[in-house]
Amino acid sequence: MTFPVLPALCAALLLGCQPAVAQLTVLDQAQDEAGRPAAAPPAAAAATEEEAAEAAVPAPPCGTAPLSIARMSWSSAALLSEIHARVLHEAFGCTVSVIPGDLAATASSMGSTGQPAVAPEMWVTRIADVWNGAIEGQMVRSAAPAYGDTSFEGWYLPAYMAGANGARPAAAGLAALLAEAAPEGRVRFISCPIDWACSLINRNLVAAYGLEGQLEIVEPANRFEMDSLIGEAVNRREPFVFYYWQPNAILAQLDFVALDMGAYDETAAKCLAERACANLQVSAFPPEMVVTALADRVFAEMPLIAGYFQRATLDLAVMDGLLARLNEPGASVESVADGFVAEQAAIWQRWVGSGP
Repeated sequence: MTFPVLPALCAALLLGCQPAVAQLTVLDQAQDEAGRPAAAPPAAAAATEEEAAEAAVPAPPCGTAPLSIARMSWSSAALLSEIHARVLHEAFGCTVSVIPGDLAATASSMGSTGQPAVAPEMWVTRIADVWNGAIEGQMVRSAAPAYGDTSFEGWYLPAYMAGANGARPAAAGLAALLAEAAPEGRVRFISCPIDWACSLINRNLVAAYGLEGQLEIVEPANRFEMDSLIGEAVNRREPFVFYYWQPNAILAQLDFVALDMGAYDETAAKCLAERACANLQVSAFPPEMVVTALADRVFAEMPLIAGYFQRATLDLAVMDGLLARLNEPGASVESVADGFVAEQAAIWQRWVGSGP
């Protein structure tokens, strides 16, 4: 998808006004001279006037070539790509080209060729070798975190279990909460599919918290069954605990509360990921580094655009809401991005700052 930089009339005025004025001045002066025919200006003078006219036209904030933005295959990254394309066109008059992207391939391409210029949701922790190589080659940089949080995984409760006092329940206090919710039985813990790494971590965490007698671990066959089990439990107003991650639509579609998982402990977290952890200790899930990646040349050649992306951090809750809208009948990535730009100017205008 490509947006024009400026309407044709504006472009013509910006690029054509100064040379036209210079030509008329020469013609008027010639006509004032005793009826003699106008003499053409020396070649050097004409060249100087043309250069001055070109210098008077400010360079576009995004440069003269289309600014390429990678659109990754997953929904949140696709939304960010389309949102940024629209805001850059709206606020800076940029020509933007949104192109298909892939996590490792895009990072590799940015590190070797500087293209695409932007990757709005780069999960660099998952491609550390490729990313580090691109950084060392001084071809790519992180502009800012894509989201205002580094914790993307955790345990959740339905809001009707969390109480009305507004306090965020702690995983460390889950035993007392479960005893109150189900004094005569166990509460279901909806984990992730058994072939996912989080399945083992969740089992070990249940044991580390001493909750085996209070939680019945359910490991769905796939993501669809996982969502179905969660939705059914909410509909029955059943007490339950579940594992999930962000950004994700279901957390905005239904009323859930994230448990406070405490601090992240690297040693404990590594052990929790082992089948035979000798010393189970609790830990929050590992943080993720998710950034907006820019080709290094953007900082040198397009400082206004680099500044925009350095401010373009989005709250996870906002993205969860956008993903929920994307799940509505007839919605598309493009229509949800259009809606964000139309309705959330208070957010994206902070990214723009003072503008061009």
